[in-house]
This record gives sequence, structure tokens and C-alpha cells, in this order.
Amino acid sequence: MNSPAEHVRNLLLRNCKTLKAIKQVHAYVHKIGLTNDTFIAGKLLLHCAVLIPDALHYARRLFLHIPEPDVFTYNTLIRGFSESDNPQDSFTTFVDMRRDAHAPPDSFSFAFILKVAANMRDFSLGIQLHCEALKYGLDTHVFVGTTLVSMYAECGRVGLARKVFDQMPEPNVVAWNAVVTACFRCCDVKGAKEVFGRMPFRDTTSWNVMLAGYMKAGELELARELFSEMGVKDGVSFSTMIVGFAHNCCFDEAFGFYRELQREGLRPNETSLTGVLSACAQAGAFEFGKILHGYIEKAGCAWIISVSNALLDTYSKCGNIGMAQLVFEKMPGNKSIVSWTSMMAGLAMQGYGEEVISLFHEMEGSGCRPDRITFISLLYACSHAGLIEEGCGYFSKMKKIYGTEPCIEHYGCMVDLYSRAGQLQKAYDFVIQMPMQPNAIIWRTLLGACCIHGNVELAEQVRERLSELDPNDSGDHVLLSNIYAVAGKWNDVASVRRSMTDQSLKKTPGWSMIEVDKILYTFVASERQSEVSEVAYEKLREIMLKLRIEGGYMPEVKSVLHDIEEEEKENAVCMHSEKLAVAFGIARLPLDLGYPWLLANAWAAVFYGIFVPSCLKVWAAQRALKGPCCRLDDVQLAC
Repeated sequence: MNSPAEHVRNLLLRNCKTLKAIKQVHAYVHKIGLTNDTFIAGKLLLHCAVLIPDALHYARRLFLHIPEPDVFTYNTLIRGFSESDNPQDSFTTFVDMRRDAHAPPDSFSFAFILKVAANMRDFSLGIQLHCEALKYGLDTHVFVGTTLVSMYAECGRVGLARKVFDQMPEPNVVAWNAVVTACFRCCDVKGAKEVFGRMPFRDTTSWNVMLAGYMKAGELELARELFSEMGVKDGVSFSTMIVGFAHNCCFDEAFGFYRELQREGLRPNETSLTGVLSACAQAGAFEFGKILHGYIEKAGCAWIISVSNALLDTYSKCGNIGMAQLVFEKMPGNKSIVSWTSMMAGLAMQGYGEEVISLFHEMEGSGCRPDRITFISLLYACSHAGLIEEGCGYFSKMKKIYGTEPCIEHYGCMVDLYSRAGQLQKAYDFVIQMPMQPNAIIWRTLLGACCIHGNVELAEQVRERLSELDPNDSGDHVLLSNIYAVAGKWNDVASVRRSMTDQSLKKTPGWSMIEVDKILYTFVASERQSEVSEVAYEKLREIMLKLRIEGGYMPEVKSVLHDIEEEEKENAVCMHSEKLAVAFGIARLPLDLGYPWLLANAWAAVFYGIFVPSCLKVWAAQRALKGPCCRLDDVQLAC
């Protein structure tokens, strides 16, 4: 038969999952007179401080009733505070421990407290703790030394981090990994590579640390080379490659690593799924996104909130709001603020301003409190839907009602709101009266609006402000040049372009992307370097001829902002990258569509100016279309 103490220990190990259960066990311990049992007191404290959420306050009270706390007890409370919202309380506990002669700090004490200094990036405190570790002779202990390396790295002192590491008598693989991480944290890629080369032994984590470091430093080719050298690759390795290439807009490579992960027989994890979905969203890979959706449902990953949010974002950015709403509605449990905001952003992107406002009120009704990003999506929706009064109302309510202080992004949304509505002077006055210094993006938003509305005088004032903040941005010069061109001031156009030449400024050319048979193709006007682009140009010439003869189409040349002949202007309009992408998509579609469908749908939209975005993403999936009477949905266009 178990003794009372053993019975309590079993209760602690098996049944204490909530604070309520802990209180019941604590009452039982008090009843049977085991309050002074050090082991039981330590276990109760461990559950409250570390294992059970929102029970730290009870752990503090428990600690005060322990007559002679030992090192384990102190360390447990320090650890609990270090992972809380008030990590500074761990220092108070550490000081109390230093004063207690019965419980001098050990290696775990310093490891926990140094981690707090690292997270707070408090270099001064870190130095003091290092001195304390020296006093107790623990500075070269592997646990303490490794944490010291991380602390100095977080404080941006890679030299001190490496010095601590060099003084460790027998660093283990964790310490080696820590110093490699320290080098990357301080942007010392060369140093990280040198330390990695000296490592006497490496585990999978060592390789993954190098991969992550290269990715964060933007060294994609070095990461690719290292990945190919790895003997054993795990899910973290593939996730690092997928996310890294996706964040650097290398979408084909991200998709390739995802396919390789599946060929290796590894199960995609949360990070790899969100990473590849992010690539789909940015690249407009609608068909690939649908395939991933099928896998997510089949593998039972739909319950992972981050994956569902990424899937929602993918459908939104691919223009399929219906599927985005379906994903949103099927999310299990209470939706997070990220889910609500992602759905609002998706609707806003497609111009559904009223629906965004309705969803905002629905979110409030669910008890979810809006944050700053929520208001960015809300103001963005009002801007794109022309809801000026509503946007101004929500902006004024942000601080008064919701207690959210507007930041630079919210002010930018308001400038965009006025600018899109053509109220340029009001937008300018709003910028001048901002309580913070407007950045280049805000001025650039106003300059773009001046270009659209042809306000030369205001544009010159805005450009003067921009030249103080970012004088070498080619886009600003091009915008001002376009404004002069719209006004017919060709001498000023020439002057701006000469200035760009003198400063060696070049505008990044616009591009358009199309997905055909789950393959992404990119087009840039005037580039004819591949068989694919030749197909697009040939099809485009054929379509233009048909449109002229059978549809009476004439290009709108007023949008060509160059002082060139009319024929050259027509070529500039007709050979735009958007139209090349659409032409290539139609060249790959079934042959039974016919030109009547063409004129009635996609080309009518693109050529007659109903839908001409600056950077078109085209999804032209080869579906089982029947006859020439298919809808525009069959060739989906989205900005």
C-alpha cells in the first residue's frame, strides 16, 4: 500500500493539469501534514510556475510559504518568471537567492537568468551576471557559457560571444551551434562559415542553423550549396529552404523544395505548409494552392490555425474570395485576430468595402478585440471602395473608442483614402498636420495620386519633399516624368529623364505572371529570349489583327507617356506584359473557345480599359470548358 507522500506524488504526476486540480492537491497535502515535504513543495511549485498556464501568481504564493527553499525551488520560480510577461521579477528572485546562504546559485540558475537578460537585450545586466558567474566559478560551465554566448549575441557583441566560447574547455555541439548563431545574429556570415568549418562534430541542428543563417542573410546560393551537401535532411531543413526562398520571391525554387520534401517521404509540417502557401499567395499559383488545400484536408492539418490563415490568404490574393470565405467559415473553434484580419484584408483587396465593415462588426460581436493591423485592413477597404466618411469615422474612433494609437501605416491609409477620391489638397493638408514625420511611402502615395489626377503643381511640391527623404528612388522620377507627360510638358519630361541618366537611375521594368497547367510563366515587355515569349508575341499579333478587323478595336495611346510617333505608341500599348501573359494563356487554352468569347470576356476587359492593373496575375487553368459560351471566371484575372 502506498504511503501518503507517494500517493500525493502520483496525483501530481497524473492529475494536475489545471490550477483547480493543483489547489485540490495542495489542500490535501496541507490536510495530511506534508506541507514541509521539500520534494512535494517543489513539484507543486514546478506545476504552477512552468507546466500550467496562468498559475504563476499561485506559484509565488506557494514559494512564500516554503520555510527553507532549496536551489531547485529558487530555480523553478526564476524559470517561471523568465517565461512570463514580467521577466524582471526573475531578477528579484535571483537576488533573494544570492542572499540565502542555504541555496547558492548553480549552473541552472545562471542559465535561466542569463536567458532573461538575452531576451531583454540588456547588455549592462548581462555583464553583471557574467561577473557573478565568474565569482561562483561557473562562467566556463557548458550550460552557462552557452547562454552567455547567446546573451552577448542578442546584445550585438559577437566579439565577446566568441571570446566566451573560446574560454570554454570542452564545448559541446550545442555550444558550437550557439556561437554560429551568434555570428549570424551579428551579421557576421564569414565568421559563421569559419566557425562551422572548425566544428569537430555536427548534428542536424548544426546544418539547420547554417541554413537559417544563410537565408536570413539573403545568401540563397550558399544555402542551396549547403543543403545539397547535407547527408541527412529533416523537416526543419526543407522548411527553412521553402520559407527562405518564398520570402525572397523565388517561388519556383520554393515549390521545388516542397516537391522534393514529398519525394523524400517526409510529412510537411506547419512551417513548410505555411511557407509554400505564402509562395502561392505571392506568385498567384492558384492551381498549386488548390492542390495544397486538398492535401491539408486529407492530412488533417486544417485544424492548425496558421495553416488555415495561410490558405485563406492564398485564395484571397489569387482572387478567389469565395474559397477564402469557405476556409474562414470552416475554421475550428474561436477564430483568432489573425483569421479575422486576413479575411478582412482579402475582401478589401477585391474592393468589398461594405462586406469588410460588416465583418468588422461581426468580429466585435464575437468578443475578439481589433488590433492595429485590423484597422489597417479596415481603412484599406474604405480607401479602395471609396467610403470616405466611413474611413474617417473609423480613424477617429481608433483611439477614442478602441484605445489604439494610430501609427504611420494608418496615416498612410488615410492619405490613400483622400488621394483615391481625388481630394488631393485635403490629402496634402492631412500629411502636413500629421503628429509624426511622414515617410517616403506616404509622400509617394500622394505623388502617385497627382499623376493619376494630373495635378502638376502639387506634384512638384510633393516631389521636393520626397527628394529630401529618398533622392535616389527611380520610381519618383518616373512618376514626375509621367505627370509632365500627361500635361504635355515634354521639355520637363526630358529634364527629369536626363537627371535619371546623370544619376544612373533605372526603373525596374513591370512584369506579369500567368499560371498554365500548374506552371508559372513571367513576361516582361520587349524581352524575346525564349520560345515561350515568342509564342506569346505571335498569339498577341494574331489577336490584335482579329480585334482590329472584326471588333473595330483601336489602341488607347494617351496612356503612353513618351513623345514618340503614333505607330510607336500603338506598339507600346499592344505589347504590354499584361497582354503578353493573357495571349500566352489563351494560346494554351482549348481551341474551341473562339474569338466571340474572347471579345465578350477577357480581352474586352483588358483592351478596353475595364480592367488594366499595373501588374496582372493571370490564372488560366485548362479546365474542361465546353463551347464558346464560358464565362470570364474560366480565365480568372486578379490584381
